[in-house]
Amino acid sequence: MAAIAMAEAPAPLRIGVMEGFSGVYGDLTQGEPEAMELAVEDMGGKVLGRPIEILSADHQTKPDIGAAIARKWYDVDGVKMITGIGTSSVALAVRKVAQEKGQIDLNTGAGSADLTGPACSPTGAHWVYDTYALAHVTGSAVVKNGGDSWFFITADYAFGKSLEDETTKVVKAAGGKVLGDIKHPLSTQDFSSYLLQAQASKAKIIGLANAGMDTVNAIKQAAEFGIVKGGQRLAGLLVFATDVQALTLPVAQGLVLTEAFYWDLNDETRAWTKRFRAKKDKLPSMLTAGVYSSTLHYLKAVKAAGTDDPKAVMAKMREMPINDMMTKNGKLREDGRVIRDMYLFQVKSPAESKSKDDIYKLLATVPGDEAFRPLKDGHCPLIKG
Repeated sequence: MAAIAMAEAPAPLRIGVMEGFSGVYGDLTQGEPEAMELAVEDMGGKVLGRPIEILSADHQTKPDIGAAIARKWYDVDGVKMITGIGTSSVALAVRKVAQEKGQIDLNTGAGSADLTGPACSPTGAHWVYDTYALAHVTGSAVVKNGGDSWFFITADYAFGKSLEDETTKVVKAAGGKVLGDIKHPLSTQDFSSYLLQAQASKAKIIGLANAGMDTVNAIKQAAEFGIVKGGQRLAGLLVFATDVQALTLPVAQGLVLTEAFYWDLNDETRAWTKRFRAKKDKLPSMLTAGVYSSTLHYLKAVKAAGTDDPKAVMAKMREMPINDMMTKNGKLREDGRVIRDMYLFQVKSPAESKSKDDIYKLLATVPGDEAFRPLKDGHCPLIKG
């Protein structure tokens, strides 16, 4: 009797999360693989009968390393979607590889609005925030509150320059003025010379167009110099909950900032955070939440499309509303921008805080169509006219 051939197990669907897990942004990105695991769990561990496999890698905030990882993942390992990809210079390098391969990259960590502008892609998305939204939500609020003269301390690469440029437009459009700026290298330890120049400018607002440990170090050293006590204010243009905890409330209190997620917004965010912390005992940032959101929406779209073909999946991702614990009725626009509410927060004082993780009070909810750049203004080559 002929042996009955065993049916082969279906090949796994491979997805990857790539980040600067070490270095200047290391503290922000911890927990992203665990957030991806939660999304896989919420799909039952499988899609279209195939097990889902997660790969993760550290691009060390270096564009050449990020591009090499993406190339290997797409070509050799059969990865069908990459998310995370913080650091704008790395994100733009990975975007080029993804475009060349016709593969999906869902950026949650980089800030440069060029990802939905000149570098937009039919198979790419920008998921959480961008320099336009940060500038418009935080910048507008600070100017309205009397902050009409600015001096920028800016990280010297694509993200910092983009954030300074966008905020400058907001300040000038509101009748304010920029008195100067100074660029600093990524991973700067000593901000004293930059802060002294900002202090000497007599600008009401010192705008920090940087992120991660650069922002934390600048704010800590500004406190040591007594800059805020001297009457100037700091505007952190990209600040995360994890940064605030690193700074502590006595140093960070009063800081106004923009986020796409906060663990204590509602019952749903609190329940998700409890699940996340069972895997990684750390306060989730909008980056970790964004990896969960982008992965879950991608997997739902694979299921709905009945295939992992990138173009078919992206079509479904655009067609379906984005609904999860951080996004309600979000939309993936044709230039790749996810349109969702953004939140303006103020860091609580120690007296206002009830616990170590109770750090923000909500000042405003800004609808996505107000927070993000209008489609016609982005110069995305995919948009006709």
